Amino acid sequence: MDYGLLSSILHAIIVASTPLVFAGLGALIQERSGVLNLGIEGLMIVGALAGFATALSGFPLLISVITAALAGALLASIFALLVLRLYANPVATGLALTLFGLGLSALAGAQYVGQAAPQVEAWNIPILSHFPIVGHAFFSHDPLVYLSITLAILMWWFITKSRAGLILRAIGENHSAAHALGFSVIGIRFLAIITGGALAGIGGSYLTLVQTPLFVEGMTAGRGWIALALVVFASWRPLRVIVGAYLFGSVSIIQLHGQAVGISVASQWLSMLPYIVTIGVLVIIAGRGNISHKAPGSLGVTFKESK
Repeated sequence: MDYGLLSSILHAIIVASTPLVFAGLGALIQERSGVLNLGIEGLMIVGALAGFATALSGFPLLISVITAALAGALLASIFALLVLRLYANPVATGLALTLFGLGLSALAGAQYVGQAAPQVEAWNIPILSHFPIVGHAFFSHDPLVYLSITLAILMWWFITKSRAGLILRAIGENHSAAHALGFSVIGIRFLAIITGGALAGIGGSYLTLVQTPLFVEGMTAGRGWIALALVVFASWRPLRVIVGAYLFGSVSIIQLHGQAVGISVASQWLSMLPYIVTIGVLVIIAGRGNISHKAPGSLGVTFKESK
């Protein structure tokens, strides 16, 4: 067995999964507050362009990632204003957000097509990175990979262990009761939407800064929709988002290697494989009949402050 190839495949799976981890966490914290945002795809592509443009201007990785996060947060704040204050339909607004983000990035990003972003150096963890197979696969990555895992752990602690996380969950489960207790439903949901937008923007920037260091129109290629399905797969639990993201990332890498080794299946079928698996997983979960028991009780329900 070619252990070098196995190590490279495992390494590639983690790289391919990292944008889904960021975007999935971004969608999760919004849905935990009771807001359904279908605009993750638009937030990701705007973040991808913002981070890429910043990197091409000569700024370091940290500034590029912060810029992508701010771009995602800014676009998400528009969604928050429309949904929370103007009471627009969140489903229609989320779809419009995706279309707007894709169109805006195509228009503003045309000047960057064909250019390459600076190479991001890997952080090799001492000792661990020298282990056979697992060293390169798990302990020799760019800093954003480690950041994604750290954020998932922090979000798990925040949601399950902190008082602020308990308030967030209470608003997501029953916003009327939370409002009666004196909590600012609108304010907390606004913060959750902005945070989710920032995380989705970082996920998009990973595509243009690390995974494929260039910008192409529509390069998110449905990852935002997979991230939304990932939240359902993870039962709205942050640590399960990592597991689900790596599962879907594995499918993406497997289909690429399948094409490389010349599997006698039409390339279009292999390209559809990640999305077929996504639909299949959702059908299986729905068949178990327990999604409604795990989803936040006020998810997608409009809240209007009583006067």
